[in-house]
Amino acid sequence: ASFARRIAALRLTTMGAFERLRDQNKLLGGYDFVDRLNDVYAFSGNAHGTMVLSTMGAYIENEYEGTAIDASYYLFRTEDVFSETPLEESLWVEAAERADSLGVDIINSSLGYTTFDNSNYNYTNSDMDGTVAFISKGAGIAYEKGILVVNSAGNSGANSWTIIGAPADHEDVFSIGAVNSNGDYAYFSSIGNNQMPFIKPDVVALGSRTTLMAGNGAIQQSSGTSYAAPLIAGLAAGVWQANPDWTNKEVM
Repeated sequence: ASFARRIAALRLTTMGAFERLRDQNKLLGGYDFVDRLNDVYAFSGNAHGTMVLSTMGAYIENEYEGTAIDASYYLFRTEDVFSETPLEESLWVEAAERADSLGVDIINSSLGYTTFDNSNYNYTNSDMDGTVAFISKGAGIAYEKGILVVNSAGNSGANSWTIIGAPADHEDVFSIGAVNSNGDYAYFSSIGNNQMPFIKPDVVALGSRTTLMAGNGAIQQSSGTSYAAPLIAGLAAGVWQANPDWTNKEVM
């Protein structure tokens, strides 16, 4: 099942850690594709999105600094935390289309799909080759449009599913696994699939006890490839800024 959660974006309007983004008008807007609302800050039912964004955009002087504190951000909500349906894949693709129309360079996506509430829609391990899932096909098109799609590998390494989910299974998606502070692969981080003619995840980052901002504004540690992925997305933004003539493939 997806490990994604809704953005609790209301916190972004008040948390001190995002004051730098607000003051510099780096929060460019967004959209809630689940509830079809222009106000992406309306939903405050889960802090996952806030925590993910903080690893890139949060800043507290002498205390915390994300990996891309001066980047500009659009916030899109496509994951419905109360259910797991194929519709959410379509919403993600819709958001990717919107991102492309706005000139977005990098998509960070801390979610993944494998099984659903209705088991008739479930994927199998052999489906995870980047060519079956609708969201993976959409991510591939986003890559073709020049966007660098950074996606968490998934947290299924210790359960029966084991392998990465969609859209991290697409060859051209920059799929990020998790390691601990010693550089050891995290036990929960999903692994690659023998169905693939390529190796996944592509790279790893600190996803075990990652320091980030909690929904209440406190600095804390949490674990998941959800937090490894945005660390790399922020790093990629810096690499691309330093090499503006590079393509998304070259950045990857």
